Amino acid sequence: MTDNNTRLGERTSSPDTDTDTDTDVAVDADVAVVGCGPVGLTLAALLGRAGHSVVVLERHPGLYGLPRAASLDGETMRTLQGLGLVDELAPNMRAQDAYEWRNGTGDLLIRQEFRDVGASGWADLYLFHQPSLEQALHSLCASLPNVDIRLGAEVTGLAQDRDRVTLELADGACLGARYAVGCDGGNSFVRGALGIDQDDLGFSEPWLVYDFALRRPAAELGLPSMLQIGDPEEPTTIITTAAGHQRFCYLLDEDEDFERARAADRVWSRVGRHLSRDDADIVRTATYTFQSLVARQWRVGRVLLAGDAAHQMPPFLGQGLCSGIRDVRNIAFKADLVLRGVQGPEVLDTYQSEREPHVRGVTATSMRLGRQHTLRDPVLARERDATLMARRAALQEPERIRLPDLGPGLLAFGGGRLSVQGRVSDGRRTGLLDEVVGGGFRLLVVEQALLQLGPALLASLGELGVTVVGLGASAAGAVLADLDGTHRRWLSDIGATAAAVRPDDYVYAAGPDAGAVADRLLTALGPDRRA
Repeated sequence: MTDNNTRLGERTSSPDTDTDTDTDVAVDADVAVVGCGPVGLTLAALLGRAGHSVVVLERHPGLYGLPRAASLDGETMRTLQGLGLVDELAPNMRAQDAYEWRNGTGDLLIRQEFRDVGASGWADLYLFHQPSLEQALHSLCASLPNVDIRLGAEVTGLAQDRDRVTLELADGACLGARYAVGCDGGNSFVRGALGIDQDDLGFSEPWLVYDFALRRPAAELGLPSMLQIGDPEEPTTIITTAAGHQRFCYLLDEDEDFERARAADRVWSRVGRHLSRDDADIVRTATYTFQSLVARQWRVGRVLLAGDAAHQMPPFLGQGLCSGIRDVRNIAFKADLVLRGVQGPEVLDTYQSEREPHVRGVTATSMRLGRQHTLRDPVLARERDATLMARRAALQEPERIRLPDLGPGLLAFGGGRLSVQGRVSDGRRTGLLDEVVGGGFRLLVVEQALLQLGPALLASLGELGVTVVGLGASAAGAVLADLDGTHRRWLSDIGATAAAVRPDDYVYAAGPDAGAVADRLLTALGPDRRA
């Protein structure tokens, strides 16, 4: 990224941004989160742990309780690691080694392979049971005294001025907050109340979803763990979502009657090739329209959108929920800077400028895969099969999907890419980087470049809460042992001796001059206190 991106510490203005920074406004909470799904709960947990008061408003009287999203990537696992939830979630998660795409006769068309330890320190892909995630996040938020979760609280009105957002509830009560974030799904009330239109990127397909609770392990039943079947007669997806849970998805004909399709006899007939009544119990049947929609504005004044309220994508890349978690990690650390007075509210505009290009790139890839999978014309499907099988035969290495970097925003030189996390040791503890050094802003520096950082610069960074992490072959003083060489190899690959990493694990700045990277971060976080 180049220096024309907005830097921390720079103040800009725009007609629809609020420039008020008064922290004494009489409000009920710093942030109101509308929606109590995993995206909204993650935001509440991040802000609550940062010390801010949060109220979560959910129109339903309880958590949803049924499976929806089925996959998480390593970046999202790093977020859950930071929230201390991985051990609790592990029994209902499973690392996936591959994602196969076959045609109607069983020929292998695509095999996307996943590493058991990826760049974020976790496997590239996990399958999971969403109710378990929601319950864990809800319990975490409920344990925080500054997070107030209100179930059965439907938001029916929204207004804002230069000081606050006012939310009107269905029972006639009103609630005030300094900021509000709509995490209320694809049919978002918040987006509608703001009058925000959506761009339709051109993908819309009706799908039928069956979820089952298995009576025996999926492997014992011989069920595919993650398979797309590109059969022109009936495109199908089969996923073992977590321990004891299986999903089947079928592309619907436009004239197919859902009531008939959800009847138990029809369900068992449809899945009979893989599953019988003796093997499982039906948990739910549902229809979804897989869409590609992006809101044109993700922030209006003191109100922001995140997750499905801001964007929807087809599920063929398994990135829908992951994208929502990225959204709120981006929002959370920037909102923290604003609420603490480090930045003005205009810094929140960098949320959309960074995240929207990323989302559009991921959506485009998912749409491309979806269109390959759902061909209904047998002639075109045979042509697809021949092309994909020839491509697969020509591959020299496993096929993997690389996600985009961030768009321009709160970045300096070398910023925008996702940072890595490997195993380190300080001589007493051994673990993943974040477990040993914590989160927040971090400055990763190879051991040889530490001398470029003078005592005054190091002291100033420390005063601003930046953790300086020296990385070497062994632990000594301020240097951590980079046990597998993960961080030093990554810095070398990007041509850097130092990288300033933001609280959302994306690089703020990186380069060959460690002093320049450190100085840029110091200038960004405390321009008036620069050493």
